[in-house]
Amino acid sequence: MLTFLGFAMIAAFLVLIMMKKMSPIAALVLIPALFCVFAGKGAHLGDYVIDGVGKLAPTAAMLMFAIVYFGVMIDVGLFDPIVRGILRFCKADPVRVVVGTAALAAIVSLDGDGSTTFMITVSAMYPLYKRLGLSLVVMTGVAATANGVMNTLPWGGPTARAATALKLDASDIFVPMIPALAVGLLFVFGLAYVLGLKERRRVGTLVMPGEDAEPAEERLLVATATGSTATGSTATGSTATGSTATGSAAPAEPSVPTSRTGGGSDSGTESDPDSAAHEDGFQGLDPRRPTLRPRLYWFNAGLTIALLTAMITELLPIPVLFLLAAALALTVNFPHMPDQKARIAAHADNVLNVAGMVFAAAVFTGVLSGTGMVKHMADWLVGVVPEGMGPHMALVTGLLSLPLTYFMSNDGFYFGVLPVLAEAGAAHGVSPLEIARASLVGQALHMSSPLVPAVYVLVGMAKVEFGDHTRFTVKWAALTSLVVLGAGMLFGII
Repeated sequence: MLTFLGFAMIAAFLVLIMMKKMSPIAALVLIPALFCVFAGKGAHLGDYVIDGVGKLAPTAAMLMFAIVYFGVMIDVGLFDPIVRGILRFCKADPVRVVVGTAALAAIVSLDGDGSTTFMITVSAMYPLYKRLGLSLVVMTGVAATANGVMNTLPWGGPTARAATALKLDASDIFVPMIPALAVGLLFVFGLAYVLGLKERRRVGTLVMPGEDAEPAEERLLVATATGSTATGSTATGSTATGSTATGSAAPAEPSVPTSRTGGGSDSGTESDPDSAAHEDGFQGLDPRRPTLRPRLYWFNAGLTIALLTAMITELLPIPVLFLLAAALALTVNFPHMPDQKARIAAHADNVLNVAGMVFAAAVFTGVLSGTGMVKHMADWLVGVVPEGMGPHMALVTGLLSLPLTYFMSNDGFYFGVLPVLAEAGAAHGVSPLEIARASLVGQALHMSSPLVPAVYVLVGMAKVEFGDHTRFTVKWAALTSLVVLGAGMLFGII
């Protein structure tokens, strides 16, 4: 009964948000509450919710202060050189833009934190996607899938959990998996290339006649998108997330004549409704915005490097690190109280949306765990494995990692399900190392799970509906996971 209710609850949630019948926050709260009553445990709903909130509160705090910190870093211009470098590579070509998104997400994922990856990637790429009228779900899908492959780094979480659960060395799990993961990452770049070609056919390539390469790239950062012609606008320190900052207005940009070559209309089946053609007046990172602090660039760069280093070395809990870093960044860059309040207000919308999503997800996870649904679902999936598949438990583990890490937290899968799979494999002579390595292949799909708080940072900053992101990304992420699994078996790793 609980197994059926668990799968039904997840199915109802996914269907309703993908059909846009409910908002994610409402669905994350109301659907589990209803199914908790169906399970006959409505009297314990309060306990389940409080337990879920307690477990996710540190994550919510981390995301809140991380958004403030990286929002301030965007405001003061820390990532402007990265944006300019990407623009030089992309040259207004949709193929290069989408491939550049995959490359940036993969590189930034080296810090092991998905939220950081998504904040930096969206901040850098969002203005360019809007300016060219590209589909924003392509950006979120490629970024999430690339980050999912890189999430298997030993300090990223899953590998450490697998090592802890099975009492193995993390390097023994991860190092042999590198060839398979490299194949998965190459597949993501290939996917980005194909999606970029599709976007190029849809919108064409933006051409700016009469401009040198460097000024044209800079112009892309500040021009407003009005169909196929960009006109100047007044800068008010808006960030890449679309937040409007207070401050003196910067001089307006002169109009920039543009034209598109190739491609057709801006309509398409994968087109995001928020595309530039439908949202006049969009403004990206203005290189003359009043919030820039060029004299403090190296201080901010050093602070960010120190923050990431402290995260990797686990000097302090991550929420504490971001809290301290955000307070220090605000105080040094904006010593006057009105300016600090303006910066916090500029990013308050993102903070509220993400924190609300996380606490709503706490209701969903609390009910899943508290009622015992997640345990019954896992036991049922393990139980339906035919006896004859025993010698192939590594393959079974890899296949099960896709749905289980999507519908469960990493903690639930690696500490609750993986030991059972490893024990079943051991009975048929399958090494725990093979089981552990196979358990990593589902991470590309896991990073788009509604139970992963970082995904709400991604869709929130990109202004993409979670249902649109899920509908577009799941198929490609699942295919990427299967490619990693196939490569692992081909190389004899799994």
